[in-house]
Amino acid sequence: MPDLDLLVTFLEIYRRGSLTAAATALGLSQPAVSGQLARLEEQLGDTLFTRSRTGAHPTARAHELARRIGPHLDGLRRTLAEEADEQACQGTVRLGAPGEFTAARLLPALAPLTRRGLRLRITLDLAEPLLDSLADGELDLVVSSVRPPAKLRGLAATPYVDEEFVLVGTPTAARSIDPQLLAEDPVAALAHLPLVAYAEELPIIRRYWRSEFNRRPPNPVSVLVPDLRAVLAAVIADAGISVLPRYLAEPALNAGSLEQLHRPQVLPLNTLYLVTRSGPAQPVVQLVHRRLLDQATTWGPL
Repeated sequence: MPDLDLLVTFLEIYRRGSLTAAATALGLSQPAVSGQLARLEEQLGDTLFTRSRTGAHPTARAHELARRIGPHLDGLRRTLAEEADEQACQGTVRLGAPGEFTAARLLPALAPLTRRGLRLRITLDLAEPLLDSLADGELDLVVSSVRPPAKLRGLAATPYVDEEFVLVGTPTAARSIDPQLLAEDPVAALAHLPLVAYAEELPIIRRYWRSEFNRRPPNPVSVLVPDLRAVLAAVIADAGISVLPRYLAEPALNAGSLEQLHRPQVLPLNTLYLVTRSGPAQPVVQLVHRRLLDQATTWGPL
């Protein structure tokens, strides 16, 4: 009976179409892969591939062997991966992130892992203090709205997901806007509406006005509250207009309690990053990192 390692190598060659690609996937040298294939062919007494400049082409015997062993090896891999994940879940991850994103996306994505033993300790704050805490070793993983600055050495950032921002207000606010003026001079058309903002510097709103209208907003500020969920509540209550991530405003937009006041030709996006310390991470941190990336593939722009 052929060794399991030889069958694994064969299946990688079969699926990837070349010994070089299989060697890369397996973390082996090409001569090592070639040697394993030769031993397997010797044990089977048959040729499995014909080689050419375009790769390794399977023979009829290779097609039959792949059909017979592929599902079993895949099942074994899944079982081993699940066992590894179960072991990795038995640990604690100190996670830093914005409160709004944590409530809307992170906790639903990670809750299944907590039922398997994962322990989460979550810190809610702005990107800069969270990245400082990560660099100081006080956190294991941060969801950041900015790429870590160069001064914070030893951090590794992975692009995570894009936030889409929308300018929203109540239907009453929308009716007060002159459509023709909005098309010709949006800053003037919106100037009479007060703003509900996250911070004194109007970080999200100012960025939207500058990217879309090339100006700072001249509007008065009616409410300052450092929580985007509270900003959303104030806008729904008609305290003013604001710029919010679509994932946060979507339910109110769908319900008709808010309307999108301006529709840009190019979506205003902001990339969120998953940030860890450089170097090997604990298995439980790797598991959470992988889970968050996998979940984000189903979201699209938020």
